[in-house]
Amino acid sequence: MSRVGRKPVTIVPGAKVSLQGNTINVEGSLGKLSWEHRPEVKVTVDAEKNEVLVERFDDERESRALHGLTRSLIENMIQGVTKGFEKRLEVVGVGYLAAIKGDVLQLRVGYANEIHKKIPAALKVTCPDQTHVVVQGCDKQLVGQFAAEVRAARKPEPYKGKGVRYQGEQVKIKPGKSATK
Repeated sequence: MSRVGRKPVTIVPGAKVSLQGNTINVEGSLGKLSWEHRPEVKVTVDAEKNEVLVERFDDERESRALHGLTRSLIENMIQGVTKGFEKRLEVVGVGYLAAIKGDVLQLRVGYANEIHKKIPAALKVTCPDQTHVVVQGCDKQLVGQFAAEVRAARKPEPYKGKGVRYQGEQVKIKPGKSATK
């Protein structure tokens, strides 16, 4: 049996979890999230113990896979509406910069034209300075997806390390062709 799936999800103070059929609704101080779980698993909310329990009906391969996944997604939803999620990006390179204009993130990363990324309404994106971008939100998947799209605008290259990278990401620098001599 799944070790992750068996563990109950604790509902932290400040979060409200409700169930309507297969749809799970989570409300908190940072927003609302809803998600429809698969019919292979059963989700119950225990109001007395402040817990959410996830059970599966059979031991089929797909049911086992969805058991732990469903529990993890519910836990991330509860964490998202109470604490939120954050990704930090660095823009490295001479002349490379990031700026926000309205609801558009502008990136100048060495191409002939600026790259414009529309910021989703559910996210809060800030630029503390021209070389850093902070993506915040309550939906973990949306935060990670937007941060990955910004990074994909110009991935760090292996010779000088220029590009957009996650804060703290190690980029392995190659020696170049002069190292062979």
